[in-house]
Amino acid sequence: MKSIRDVDNIQYLIPARVAVYKVCWEGGCFSSDILAAIDKAIDDNVNILSMSLGGGTVAIGAFAAMERGILVSCSAGNSGPSSSTLSNVAPWITTVGAGTIDRDFPAVAVFGNGKNYSGVSLFKGDALPDKTLPFVYAGNASNAANGNLCGPGTLIPEKVKGKIVMCDRGVNARVQKGEVVKAAGGLGMILANTAENGEELVADAHLLPATAVGEKAGDIIRHYVLTDPNPTASVLIRGTVVNVQPSPVVAAFSSRGPNSITPDILKPDLIAPGVNILAGWTGSKGPTGLASDARRVEFNIISGTSMSCPHVSGLAALLKSVHPEWIPAAIRLALMTTAYKTYNDGKPILDVTMGKPSTLFEHGAGHVSPTTAINPGLIYDLTTVDYLGFLCALNYTPSQITSVSRRNYTCDPSKSYSVADLNYPLFAVNIDGSGVFKYTRTVTSVGGAGSYSVKVNSETTDVEILVEPAVLNFKEVNEKKSYTVMFTVNSSKASRSNRFGSIEWSDGKHVVASPIAISWTYALLCNSSLFQSKNGMQCVIGLYLFSLCYLKKVNILWPQG
Repeated sequence: MKSIRDVDNIQYLIPARVAVYKVCWEGGCFSSDILAAIDKAIDDNVNILSMSLGGGTVAIGAFAAMERGILVSCSAGNSGPSSSTLSNVAPWITTVGAGTIDRDFPAVAVFGNGKNYSGVSLFKGDALPDKTLPFVYAGNASNAANGNLCGPGTLIPEKVKGKIVMCDRGVNARVQKGEVVKAAGGLGMILANTAENGEELVADAHLLPATAVGEKAGDIIRHYVLTDPNPTASVLIRGTVVNVQPSPVVAAFSSRGPNSITPDILKPDLIAPGVNILAGWTGSKGPTGLASDARRVEFNIISGTSMSCPHVSGLAALLKSVHPEWIPAAIRLALMTTAYKTYNDGKPILDVTMGKPSTLFEHGAGHVSPTTAINPGLIYDLTTVDYLGFLCALNYTPSQITSVSRRNYTCDPSKSYSVADLNYPLFAVNIDGSGVFKYTRTVTSVGGAGSYSVKVNSETTDVEILVEPAVLNFKEVNEKKSYTVMFTVNSSKASRSNRFGSIEWSDGKHVVASPIAISWTYALLCNSSLFQSKNGMQCVIGLYLFSLCYLKKVNILWPQG
């Protein structure tokens, strides 16, 4: 197979071979199959492993692949927008979240009161009659407590037949809701997001004319159908549009940080296109995957981090073809340090859930940028020895290290190990008291001679950030230079929330960015003016009440089904 590579506006044909290893079955994806497939890929001398899988087995197999020069790209997971929902957080894995693209599939919900609201749909079939039809809310056409969700067998056919039905999103699959409506005699469906999904719209190949609308439109439509004495509606399918803006935005389903296993390692690493992606499809099932779907297609539109992960895998292959000497860490970290976090107008990338700017816990280093990653200027390197030191810093026992690395390795008792010592370009600073937090990083010039000056960006004045030296001078390609970052904290200024920033090295041509996430721990909050108390128990109670308020405040971000 040959693929086209475009570097500096010049297109090249790259010889490429795709090897496929089956590890998942109807009963699930078994650890023994996953490890066997990774070992076979290693034997086959692959360069990139793309795995939309998660779990400890993946981390173990990925370690072996990394040792042999194979970059492992994995999905971050689809459990967003809840926090700390990430999979595949090992630092030797490229953890990929999902963003949107500038293509959409509009379908308009039209109502008898003259209003209309834009949604999305992939339905292809006979259009509805050229008029509005009787409109009913599923909750009023069911005897079930959760009839509004259009679960199997919950709709009363006499109340649905010949009508457009409004269903609420959640619990069961979106396409199954349409199947339920159709089975009950409904002619069309309007699927409304609730607070758990916000304004994220995912297009589906429904079995009947249908459109999915966001939470805001859903609330207005629900009010109309519940209060108007004779509500009517219709659905108009509009096909495909491009140049949708803003784009990208972080998908609501994309799993987020902070990293709950090793908070000092910031994850996800980055985001890539993962919403409404054109993908190959099996001939054994219809595009909805439902047993009742008799349609057969060669391609489908799919959303998930299982779509964004292969994008990064392909980009890694592109970088490997341009820089065959680069080890996996160099490729991954080049993609990360050149990722973008703002649109062309300078405004930050948004999180679709609330329509607000996303943070490092959602987008990681940012959205991949192939053209800048090819020529990053500076790269960070990480080797097997570095990762073994990372395991030592986690206080892994020799047997635990053997389980991960498949070798006998004992940590040096005379050496002080720290997770912060890992040469990772993202800084997750977890503050638990006043003092100075010090990090040392080493970069390698891949752009030849040059002088790089540092620029520090920070949202907070609570923490002073100092980088030394402020200038890195390189005389030749592959020369290495180290720098130190010191975060000086005054606990009396403890913040209620996470703060973000970045360190940027630039020679006027390249910009090598290292994002910063600063988090304040409960231990520090107990000693701060936020929770001054006479005893520790009062502080614990205060923190508990604070957490309840905070969780209530952000519960709108948390999906259920």
